[in-house]
Amino acid sequence: MQKLTNREYKQDEYHLHLIETKKFKTNLVALKFAKPLDRESITKRALLPFVLQKGTKTYPTEKELRLKLDALYGSKFSINSGKKGENHVITFVLDFPNDKFIPNAHNLVKDCLTFLYDVAANPNVENRAFDENVVDKEKETLTNKIKSIVDEKMQYANMRLIDEMCKDEKYSVHAHGYLEDMDQIDAQSLYETYEQMINEDALDIFFVGDFEQDQVKQVIEDVFTFNRQPKTEIFRSEPKQVNEVEDVTEKQKVQQAKLHMGYRTGITYSDQDYPALQLFNGIFGGFPHSKLFLNVREKHSLAYYAASRIESNKGLMLVFSGIAPDKYDQAREIIIQQHEDMKAGNITDEEIDQTKKAIIHQIKENIDRAGGMVEFFYQQVIADHRVDTQDMLEEIESITKEDVVRVANRVELDTVYFLTAEDGGEASE
Repeated sequence: MQKLTNREYKQDEYHLHLIETKKFKTNLVALKFAKPLDRESITKRALLPFVLQKGTKTYPTEKELRLKLDALYGSKFSINSGKKGENHVITFVLDFPNDKFIPNAHNLVKDCLTFLYDVAANPNVENRAFDENVVDKEKETLTNKIKSIVDEKMQYANMRLIDEMCKDEKYSVHAHGYLEDMDQIDAQSLYETYEQMINEDALDIFFVGDFEQDQVKQVIEDVFTFNRQPKTEIFRSEPKQVNEVEDVTEKQKVQQAKLHMGYRTGITYSDQDYPALQLFNGIFGGFPHSKLFLNVREKHSLAYYAASRIESNKGLMLVFSGIAPDKYDQAREIIIQQHEDMKAGNITDEEIDQTKKAIIHQIKENIDRAGGMVEFFYQQVIADHRVDTQDMLEEIESITKEDVVRVANRVELDTVYFLTAEDGGEASE
């Protein structure tokens, strides 16, 4: 595997990351604006990507924006937002052809970067307000997105687990926003939130592809003249201890119950035990060969699905299972038993070897895409912990059974959330 290098240049306005690879015939540039999660501003921030994609001063309509992308040899563009640790991140992405493969494509890098800068820094605004019709329409889009979560019961149960488990922490803030905020948002207040983002957020710019370092660095410095004064920094919380296990039961008209369990690991991406935690999670519930899948789903036929994943920037492990409403006690007991078995060292060499291979394959697969490379290195920005791909793979390979057992004994159950059927209610998913 090619060794990936992220060359970082820390400047006052932003941090630049140049990642060279000859793997792709396109280049990718990503702007990541980050701010600690904040209940007051989150719905407006969640709305911004929808509005900003609808036009700029230069290309005031979505149609004109798309025609410009066509003129840039079919470049692909998107804006999205989400939660990364206890930060809200708004990401602008442009994927465009490498001019080495296009005859007579002069200044393509500069033209593409200028387009992305225009979208980020020059929105379609009059008198310090967005277009009111666009804002109203996109508020409706976001409203429908938030409402749809209630219908997606697995996603809903995960959201409610985090609500209960992290109720006094930034992490409980919903990255997609809240319905009750919509009426207070107008074209002017949304622009004020945009101004805060563009001027004050921590900003990381990533450029991935086959290029000349000095040349691209110079173009980026020439084009991205934000004149911004960042006031916010990436938020990194301290892992929280478990006092006692909290049980929460909620009833709705569902046929399949959701048993979701939240654990505190005390281990984040920058911890030296993080690779061992990856292996622990993989053996416990991260893959189809894991203990949860084999014991809860296959052996005892208790679950339609059973899996776990780690939140590497928050020190959590989340367990998801879909079960029959009357199987709660048995399913909970067997899930807890898998953890107890691992704490006691009931782990085979085959489980360790199989999981190492699965994790290494997963890492390689993730960084086989330009977007995956950006996320790999941005993860390190959020954690303030740098490790290259080769070192990470070697760390995974070197983990012993003792390391996994030690980590298993650090992991503690914190909250159990059970979404179950109303008595006599009509069944729906």
